[in-house]
Amino acid sequence: MAFIDYYGILGVPKTATDDDIKKAYRKLARKLHPDVNPNDKEAHKKFQQINEANEVLSDPEKRKKYDKYGENWEHGEEYEKARQTQDRQSYGDGQEFSGGFGENDFSDFFGSMFGSGSTRQTKFRGQDYNSELQLTLADAYTTHAQTLSINGKSVRITIPAGVANGQTIRLKGYGGKGVNGGPDGDLYITFSIANDLRFRRDGDDLYTTLELDLFTAVLGGEITVDTLGGKIKLKVKPETQNGTKTRLKGKGFPVYKRENEFGDLYMTYQIRIPTKLNEQQKELFEKLAAISK
Repeated sequence: MAFIDYYGILGVPKTATDDDIKKAYRKLARKLHPDVNPNDKEAHKKFQQINEANEVLSDPEKRKKYDKYGENWEHGEEYEKARQTQDRQSYGDGQEFSGGFGENDFSDFFGSMFGSGSTRQTKFRGQDYNSELQLTLADAYTTHAQTLSINGKSVRITIPAGVANGQTIRLKGYGGKGVNGGPDGDLYITFSIANDLRFRRDGDDLYTTLELDLFTAVLGGEITVDTLGGKIKLKVKPETQNGTKTRLKGKGFPVYKRENEFGDLYMTYQIRIPTKLNEQQKELFEKLAAISK
């Protein structure tokens, strides 16, 4: 098995910090993501490689094993047990102790244990993979399908409405291949939801600021409001003050995996003072000011 240089794949040195690895992975993931390169098979292959590299190097324990055992790091414990067994046998037979397996014998041990010449092959579960999927708030608002490139295969997954930023889902059997007929590993997808300029999400509720013209604020009326679910008509009470808050029940974010259940939308009115008044408008405001004293 050829050595896989995970550090080289991410473009970082072996001395890289956890933060260096995270930054390098995110930069490459944005560049090589299948959604950005839908017809580029080489980009899909590289995307798979950086996911595998990140899965190992971002985990301190896995990284430590990889640094010691290389691409066969998952089977380091089996190697250590076999070495300890040989050491004990050497002592028991009265033979001169020579240290058993050397640190460089791991690849030979792996080949003898799992290679074609082995008569008894142990099954091992494949490696789990971790990936990050970036969504907009509007994406997360609706149940929708996306096609991902996993291990060179296109996999269509359905993303339920209401997923949260940082939430992780598991795709069973879409990780690394099992060894000697062992089960395949799983793929864990973590959602990264970008901030939205219009709405702030807090759980299943949404918050927004809505500009209101002075005349509607004073006299009341009906306005059209944008929500993630579409435009709606809203009545404004007369003499609405700046900073007034109102709640639209059921117009917030969908509740994850609970059909037809939504949070609320909270709006804060920000009254817009008219500018560039003409002479007639100024005169009317002056008259209004005079009779209001």
